[in-house]
Amino acid sequence: MVQTIRIEAAAREQAGKGAARATRRAGHVPAVIYGAKQEATLISLDPRIVVKELQKGGWKSHLYEVVVDGQATRTLMRDVQFHPVTDMPLHVDFQRLAPGQKIRVMVPVNFLNEESAPGIKEGGTLNVVRREIEVLSDPDAVPEAFEIDVAEGTIGDTFRWSNVKDVFGTEAVLGRDFVVATLAPPTVEEEVVIVAPAPAAPVAPAKKGKK
Repeated sequence: MVQTIRIEAAAREQAGKGAARATRRAGHVPAVIYGAKQEATLISLDPRIVVKELQKGGWKSHLYEVVVDGQATRTLMRDVQFHPVTDMPLHVDFQRLAPGQKIRVMVPVNFLNEESAPGIKEGGTLNVVRREIEVLSDPDAVPEAFEIDVAEGTIGDTFRWSNVKDVFGTEAVLGRDFVVATLAPPTVEEEVVIVAPAPAAPVAPAKKGKK
């Protein structure tokens, strides 16, 4: 199961673009905690902490305990805005979690034993339709990843939600046995035959007329 990550933050008093720019000029990342039918809490974060979490990957399915003035709030990191040139984080949105609330999260999918699959050995390709699956989950039981074993996969096989080894009590938002991946046949390249143009027919000499 996913672990809870503790993040220290500072309170911000003012909202708006001007206040957010001032926060960034001071070397911090503006952020907000919203949800659970409570007023939004404006905070600022150390950019090094934000970058560290983003580099881990899977941050949308991690639980974050955001601590402001000694008070901890259980959250999910829902959205991050980035600078178009430097790719540094400009703003972070956290969703506050209410007790007993199920959450919608994207969980990545890992495919096991691809190299053992007969279809792969025959030159086939695993065509991944969904690299992440959106599910409803208890906040304390969000999986780090789902796993599908493709060791017995042959060309033409389809791997569905029902093929996930353990769903950890989650419920797929799509609500049906949807396709996650297929094992496609090898691509056959057609040989292009270049046909040389036929030689031009000789031109008969013109007959001389009688004088």
